Amino acid sequence: MNVLILSAGTRNKIVQYFKRALTDDSGKRTGNVIAADMSELAPAVYEADKFYKVSRITDPGYMDKVFDICKKEKVTAVLSLIDPELSLLAEYADEFRKMGVTVIGSSYDLCEMSLDKMLMYKWLTEHGYKTAKSYTEKDKFYSDLEAGRIEFPVFVKPVRGSASIAISKVEDKETLYLLFAHSDNLMIQEYLKGQEIGADVYIDMISGEIVSIFTKKKIVMRAGETDKAVSFKDDKLFNLIEKFVMEAGYRGQIDIDIFEIDGEYYISEVNPRFGGGYPHAYECGCDHMRLIVNNLFGRVNQKRIGCYSKGIYMMKYNEILTIKETL
Repeated sequence: MNVLILSAGTRNKIVQYFKRALTDDSGKRTGNVIAADMSELAPAVYEADKFYKVSRITDPGYMDKVFDICKKEKVTAVLSLIDPELSLLAEYADEFRKMGVTVIGSSYDLCEMSLDKMLMYKWLTEHGYKTAKSYTEKDKFYSDLEAGRIEFPVFVKPVRGSASIAISKVEDKETLYLLFAHSDNLMIQEYLKGQEIGADVYIDMISGEIVSIFTKKKIVMRAGETDKAVSFKDDKLFNLIEKFVMEAGYRGQIDIDIFEIDGEYYISEVNPRFGGGYPHAYECGCDHMRLIVNNLFGRVNQKRIGCYSKGIYMMKYNEILTIKETL
């Protein structure tokens, strides 16, 4: 059983965890982890059993290269660690399936909805979930501002974006006007003042049932990822996540951003992939790589929601890798 991880980047831990999941109790490897990235300076690729340098995901021929890797390495499953590539894999799910390769992820429509923040906002509000007010029309925002239904500061961000790129915290109309005058496809989002929470969730790819939920309170963020956090449990939150995920229909690994405000939970965003803070869940005993491997072997996972210790802190720190130039 061989797993291909695309856009591996700096996610060294994800590669390490998959290698552990593909090792039996006697220490024998039961499969390989292959990594791909557009740069040979992506440190995670050096953790893998084999590395392939590929073009940008938007370049012609990219998917042909991925298919070639799958055939050459006898790949069993493929996943990506960046948002823009999730829809691409889902779009070609049937082609992968014909090659005997499982795409670890959700449907194309759900990947698109998760990437497009206005689509997600509309779905959440239509289904009765609390979330941040969002606008693409400045006039509608100004109307609500005058009526006192929203106030500054707000966030201005791309409608389709990831990794907190090009997000601005805006305090006044003048700045808002300038941002919209110089960029297209922007949205205005309410600034939620509350405790930010991350949830790492695994939905069994065979049964469709949620089998694992890990939640953490975020303490410090850096470059759009959780830098420090502490694990906690709340049955009210677990129930909300189960209801939301089952109603939406996600599969495999997902990462949910949530805010707690005055005892109420607001769903902010969903990433249908491993989030940057997932190692916290793994180190607390939520081994979602093992759940994936079980599914790939045709085994349905047992439900173990909240099976971890609360009050466990996670703190990221920098590490370095050096390699010799080969040119």
